[in-house]
Amino acid sequence: MIDPWSSSIIDYEKLTEQFGIKPFTDFLGEIDDPPSLMSRGIIFGHRDYGRIVKALREGSNFAVITGMMPSGKMHIGHKMIVDQLIWYQKKGAEIYIPIADMESYSARGVEFETSRELAITEYITNYIALGLNFKAKNFHIYLQSENREVQYLAYKLAKKVNLSEMKAIYGFSNSTNLAHIYVPLIQVADILHPQLAKYGGPKPTVVPVGPDQDPHIRLTRDIALRFKKIFKFIPPSSTYHRFITGLTGEKMSSSKPKTAIFLSDSPELAERKIKSAKTGGKETLNEQRKTGGVPEDCVVYEMLLYHLIPDDEELKRIYHNCREGNVMCGECKQNAADLINDFFCKFARKREKAKVLAEKIL
Repeated sequence: MIDPWSSSIIDYEKLTEQFGIKPFTDFLGEIDDPPSLMSRGIIFGHRDYGRIVKALREGSNFAVITGMMPSGKMHIGHKMIVDQLIWYQKKGAEIYIPIADMESYSARGVEFETSRELAITEYITNYIALGLNFKAKNFHIYLQSENREVQYLAYKLAKKVNLSEMKAIYGFSNSTNLAHIYVPLIQVADILHPQLAKYGGPKPTVVPVGPDQDPHIRLTRDIALRFKKIFKFIPPSSTYHRFITGLTGEKMSSSKPKTAIFLSDSPELAERKIKSAKTGGKETLNEQRKTGGVPEDCVVYEMLLYHLIPDDEELKRIYHNCREGNVMCGECKQNAADLINDFFCKFARKREKAKVLAEKIL
């Protein structure tokens, strides 16, 4: 069982075997100009992505839905979702972003006004600063608590879901509050409502998520089939990306500040954090020169892989030099520190400009 509200590390191989997620490499060769998250294997799995590949190839209508839950500060791992949204937006997809303030309240105890403020000052500000176009015609954003259409759809969909099923999927206990039990159905409605007649009717949709969110995807796909005769829903597709490892070696999490580089950090703080990160180096320099480092176990290399090195050939050289013991961890950390300082210097300026627009979005 997967808990979408925990922060535990996922066993990716077990996940694909147990829940039937297919390898994303199935479609990689069919996608023109794939983003590095795809080509580098960070997006590792999918459900029914063939529908999206077909829409991309034909230039036909499709939608991308991914929510933001404003319960804390955004860290650099969250950037992966935004990078994907930017790519899909450029490909002509309809972008839908539900702000999951109802989930934030039921699962995290965050009051609605606090969620709204976090959504503006953290999430929307950062999404704009990272390059997502909030002014585009193909962009839609809303608060769950203010979208009556989504709430009404969730109520209708709940007719064909029982408590035993919710317990089996999510592990809810008798002490779980009812709001928490109900809110996954709001998320199902978030995902399916772009297929309503008002929004152009049934269409392929894709939900890019971390693997911890797969229970929501499975529930949504099942419910879509149950209501196929009424709404003609097409079960949503999904892609799954690997989590970025935190500075201490566990999953990066907003609720564990020591693990995270936050997007609101100063360039100097981000630089200090990356210099303190866990590496894949050996116990001594002599040993590392002889046997090489292990980039697969290195948080610093992972940061380069996910966010800081756009050029694949340069990344290969860094990987090779680490493996062969040609470069020591201190030198690699300094390189990463310089890159992250540069990124955050530029990003801080973009955030200041984005704040003005973010205040007007909701």
